[in-house]
Amino acid sequence: QVQLVESGGGLVQAGGSLRLSCEASGRIFSINAMGWYRQAPGKQRELVATITSGGNTNYADSVKGRFTISRDNTKNTVYLQMNSLKPEESAVYYCNADLQYYSGSYRRSLEVWGQGTLVTVSS
Repeated sequence: QVQLVESGGGLVQAGGSLRLSCEASGRIFSINAMGWYRQAPGKQRELVATITSGGNTNYADSVKGRFTISRDNTKNTVYLQMNSLKPEESAVYYCNADLQYYSGSYRRSLEVWGQGTLVTVSS
């Protein structure tokens, strides 16, 4: 069983900061891209940021300069540092990973989602 577990969500005032973490566990062989997405009530899930195994990053235009994605490959963990948060960024934040894992003696590819962590930004 491979799973992603997020942590670090919570309530913060506008202009404040939060750091999200997401750890992948299980019989993992390798992790390619990891990323963060968010979904606000009544809206579609949207990309926030992604990072490749080599450290190349991609951000939604709305978060550039305020959010930073990073990863620790030794811990199979991805982070999202969020600064200058805005009320409209209140959402459930989901971690995503494109990985390979061991299934018996085989390696299989899988896209995995975490259960989500709630971020609430008060005005």
